[in-house]
This record gives sequence, structure tokens and C-alpha cells, in this order.
Amino acid sequence: MSSMAVDEVPMIAPDWRVPARVRAAFTLRLGGVSHAPYDSLNVGTHVEDSAAAVRENRRRLQERLQLPSEPVWLQQVHGVEVLDLDARGISRAADAAVTRAPGRVCVIQVADCMPVLFAARDGSAVGAAHAGWRGLAGGVLEATVRKLGVAPDQLLAWLGPAISQEHFEVGDDVRDAFVSHDPSAGPAFVANPRGRWQCNLYALARRRLAALGVHDVSGGGWCTFADAARFFSYRRDGQCGRMAALIWMTPPA
Repeated sequence: MSSMAVDEVPMIAPDWRVPARVRAAFTLRLGGVSHAPYDSLNVGTHVEDSAAAVRENRRRLQERLQLPSEPVWLQQVHGVEVLDLDARGISRAADAAVTRAPGRVCVIQVADCMPVLFAARDGSAVGAAHAGWRGLAGGVLEATVRKLGVAPDQLLAWLGPAISQEHFEVGDDVRDAFVSHDPSAGPAFVANPRGRWQCNLYALARRRLAALGVHDVSGGGWCTFADAARFFSYRRDGQCGRMAALIWMTPPA
């Protein structure tokens, strides 16, 4: 067991201009109890880590952030389905979640894919999307904005830690998936000496958000692949843990 106190479990706090009632955080790989290669704050149950360790890590996460309820953990499939946490009887097989109710916690798990958090300027709605290249190309950001039901110019977005362009090599199929939809997306791909492409997920997400009319976008600039001390990276390690991006609302003052 880690000797780190729960209140010392490190997190990234998004730096964006949201109302005080909107709360958000991104977990690092530090401060949990999982053993290598999931060391140590792995929150994913699908990566063959010890179930007891994941339960303890999630408990630490909930205590550290003083969450109002258990996060609604999704069965992520790199798709575009959006779960409305305010509805009932809906499958958790989804890659985004939204809520307009205080106390419900949206959460996305990542280990190179980009988490994108959304909040209405007036604090009336929040959401989270799992935006790897498949989700971005398929329209998960567009689907999340539609499900939020907030005018795009009244939304704020935050791009969480993801793999950087320097380390994200892709083939023609990935580039074509974006350029066929938006020919101007070409500059987000830089040819490398191996005849493949270095893909800029942050640039692609910003293009998609701008096209939607979401212009107040913060975050970006991390690299999960390059920073092994703080981040899990599937592309770097293969077998590894998962980090979490969370967002929720407190009751109005």
C-alpha cells in the first residue's frame, strides 16, 4: 500500500473560466496502490489490474475530490455515443456523458486519447468526451455538444492530457479520416521519414470545436507519452493503467 495521504494525491486542476459551482479534475498515475505496470493510481477495471486495487484507487479519488456521488464509469468503445446521466435505463456503452443536475459526476478514462470537458458559461450543464482519433473523426465532440443542448458560443471546453504530435505516428487511414471530412485539417498531420504521419490531436480537436462555434477552449500542451513520471501511455507501454477526467456541478448558491 502507498503511504501517501489521500489529501496529497496529485491532480491537475483545469485552468478555465467556469462558474464556481463547476468542479473538474484530471488524475495522474500517482498516489494509488496498484503495482506495475499499473502503478499506481489506475482507475480502469478493464486492464487486468487487481480489482481490489482499483476499488481502493477509486475510493481515494472520490475522497480526494470529495465527490458528491460515485462517478458514472462508462464502457468506452472509441465511438460517438453520449450518455445523458439525467435519463434512466440507458446503456453505459458510450464515449461521452452529460448532465444538467448537481451531484452527478461525468468521468472519462484515458491513457493517450484526449479527454475533453465542457461546461456552460452559466453553470447549467457539464459534459465529458473521450476523444481519441476515432472518436474525433467520428464526431464525438459534435455529438456531445448536441446532447448538452447549450448554444456553442455559451460553452467552454478544456482539452486534457493526451499524446503529442511528436509521439503520435499514424498511417494514411487516420489522415484520410479527417481530411476527407475537412480538407483544411491537413496541417494537423506532418509527414515523417517513415512515410507515415505525426498527428496533432490537440489541433484537430480545436478545429472541430471552432467549426461548431465553441471558441473558448483551454488546456492542451501535455504529452502523456513523453511524461512517464506523471502519465500512463498505452502507445508507450502497451499494458498500463488509466487516468480519469471528471466534471460535476454543486448545487446553486
